[in-house]
Amino acid sequence: MANFILIHGAMHGAWCWERVVPLLERQGHHVVAPDLPGMGKKALPTADVTLDAWSRFTVDLLNQQPGKSILVGHSLGGMVISQAAEAAPERIATLVYATALLPQNGLSAFDLTRGEDVPDRDARIDLNPTYDGQCITASPEGVRSFMYGETPAEWADLAASRVQPQPLEPLQRGAAITEAKFGAVPRIYIECLRDRIIPLSVQRAMHTASPCRTIYAIDTDHSPFYSTPEELAAILLKIAQGL
Repeated sequence: MANFILIHGAMHGAWCWERVVPLLERQGHHVVAPDLPGMGKKALPTADVTLDAWSRFTVDLLNQQPGKSILVGHSLGGMVISQAAEAAPERIATLVYATALLPQNGLSAFDLTRGEDVPDRDARIDLNPTYDGQCITASPEGVRSFMYGETPAEWADLAASRVQPQPLEPLQRGAAITEAKFGAVPRIYIECLRDRIIPLSVQRAMHTASPCRTIYAIDTDHSPFYSTPEELAAILLKIAQGL
């Protein structure tokens, strides 16, 4: 039996893993899929929603599990699991980046994704600031098109109704990671070939700069937990079997 901790990305919450968690649990694995502080149902003042706070929260979860865990991050969740690996490498069996941000030291989420010359970026989702300037939001139409373009309509509509404003600090904060700690934890990358949020060229540039032990690929959009949950779960189960 493996321990899985599933960390969601920007604008999302624990809800996004609802199609994957049962598939892992049916095989006898222990799965934790939390709301990060300030997201989903876990209320927190916007000013307190930081990458460091998310990392500390994740390390607390790691410390609550028996033995090591498979720590999975989606999208912005890749920044979170990387920072958690720097703080508690001994608690992690492997890091899994599910079309996620894989940083180098000092780089932020914005640094990794804002390039204007990405060859396979056909357009960019419109992100709008909230009235107080502390968060960004996306329209339901943008969410469906860019995040859930290959997802069945009923699931894409449900996701679009659930996404919420994303505090800016975790997007702006650069990773503080070292080769001695973060770099000592095995890494696996799951590419999503039709991702319009983190295009394939960006995914490959990141895992080329920070090599991973194994690369998997799913021919889907940015949200494999809704578009191809069985295929995503099958990869995670294979990873668990290989430990």
